[in-house]
Amino acid sequence: MPTRAPAGPHEASDAVPLQQEPVPNTAPSRAEPDATPAPAAAMPEDAHASPADAPVAPAAAAPAPQVAPPVVPAPDAPAADVPVPPTADAATPPAASAPADNVVRSDDTLRASDVIALRGVSRDYGDGVGVFDIDLQVPGGTILGIVGPSGAGKTTTIRLITGALEPTSGEVTVLGENPTRFRRHTRERIGYMPQQFALYPDLTADENVDFVASLFGLLVRRRRRRVREVLELVGLWDARGRRAGKLSGGMQRRLELACALVHEPDLLLLDEPTAGIDPILRKVIWEELTRLREAGRTLLVTTQYVTEAEQCDAVALIAGGRLVALGTPDELRRRASGGDLIEIETAAAFDPEPLTGRNGIRRVRSTGSRTFIAVTDDAGTTTPLMDDLVSESGGKVVAARQIHLTFDEVFTTLVEHDRAAREGMLAQEGGGEDRGSRDGDGPVDPRSMDAPGDDVAGAA
Repeated sequence: MPTRAPAGPHEASDAVPLQQEPVPNTAPSRAEPDATPAPAAAMPEDAHASPADAPVAPAAAAPAPQVAPPVVPAPDAPAADVPVPPTADAATPPAASAPADNVVRSDDTLRASDVIALRGVSRDYGDGVGVFDIDLQVPGGTILGIVGPSGAGKTTTIRLITGALEPTSGEVTVLGENPTRFRRHTRERIGYMPQQFALYPDLTADENVDFVASLFGLLVRRRRRRVREVLELVGLWDARGRRAGKLSGGMQRRLELACALVHEPDLLLLDEPTAGIDPILRKVIWEELTRLREAGRTLLVTTQYVTEAEQCDAVALIAGGRLVALGTPDELRRRASGGDLIEIETAAAFDPEPLTGRNGIRRVRSTGSRTFIAVTDDAGTTTPLMDDLVSESGGKVVAARQIHLTFDEVFTTLVEHDRAAREGMLAQEGGGEDRGSRDGDGPVDPRSMDAPGDDVAGAA
C-alpha cells in the first residue's frame, strides 16, 4: 500500500502573527566573550547558502537558546510594539527591482507593483480616536514618509500594515497578502522597527543583533559581517559590548534600527527611526535609507520631524487620524502655496495689485511698503518678466528671487485648510459626525480642492 510522504518544511501553518513578545525567562543566555551565539530556531542553514556562507564547525556545540512560541493577540486588542518575529526556513530572498511606475497614490485601484495597499481602511477605537478611511498605494522601490504630530495615527497605520491590528473596515494588502495571515516566506521579507524598545535588556548590543540575525537564518560568516556593518552604520560598534538595558534612549533606538536592517529586508517599516538621534547621525541614517531605496527596497517611515519629508519620494500628511494630503514634497509645497512663490523688492513704495492675472501671476500680497509676494504658475517664466511688469505699473524692481515654504509651513497650511474644509462642510450640512465617507456623502477631500486663495503661508 502506498504511503504518504512526510510533510515538507513549507507545509507548516503559515498563519503565525507578525509580532512576538520577548519572554524574559526564555531569553537567550548571554554568550561568553569567545562564544558565538547559536541560532535560536532550528532551520536548514545550508538550504539556500552560498559556498562562502558555509558555517565553521565549532569545537563544542553551544546549547541553542529557547524561544517562546508566538503569542497570538486578540483581534481587537492593540498589540505591543515588538520586532517582527522571524520564523524562517530559508535565507532572505533577493530584493525585487523597482517598478517603472514609481508613484505613490491615494485611490481604490490596485496594481501588481504595489507593495502596500490600503483601501478605505479604518481602525476605530471609539470617541473619534483611530484612523479613518485611509486610501494609500505604495509601489516598490520608493520611500514613503508618514508625517504628523504625536497621536495623529502614524503608529496605528504601521500596526495595521504589520498585521498587529485588524482594520475595523477596509482592506490592507502587503506584498500581495493579508498581513494578519502572512506566510513565513513573506514575513522574512519585512523588517520592522517599533516605536518602543522591545529587545533583550540583558544581552549586549552585538548579541541582540546577532540573535535577531540568527532567527532570520543568516549563516555564521554572513551574520558576523552584517552585525558589524549595521552596528557601524548606527554608530554602536564601539558600544557593542554594553548591555542593551544600560544604553541611553537614543542608543536603544539606534540598536533597534540595526536589528531591523540586519537581514536586508525587501520592505522596511520604521516607526520614528530617528527620534532622539542627533542631527549628524540622523543624516547618516537617511543616507543609508536612500541607498536601500536605490537598491530596490521599499521603505515606509513615520516621523515627527517634518523636515525629513524632503528625503522621501512621497509624503503622507496625517492629522486627527485622517490622510490630509499625499504627494511628492514639491507637489505638497505647491499645493500649500498655490503655485511658485516670487519675492520682489522695489525701490520705492509700490502697490502690486495691478499685477494680478498678468503673465501667470495668480495673486499678490504685500509684505511691506517695498516688498510683496507673487504666486505664479511658473517662477522660471515669470521672474525674468518682473522688471517690465513692475515698470509698467510705475515701480522699479531692486531684487527678485524665488522662495520655498519650509515643510513646517507646508504641513501647518495643509492641516489648517483641511480643518477649515471639514468645518465648512459640517456647517453647510447643519452639523454631523466629522468622519469621511467612501460613498461621497462625507466631507470634501481637501486634496481635490483648489489651492488656497488669499494667503501665502510662511511668506515673509
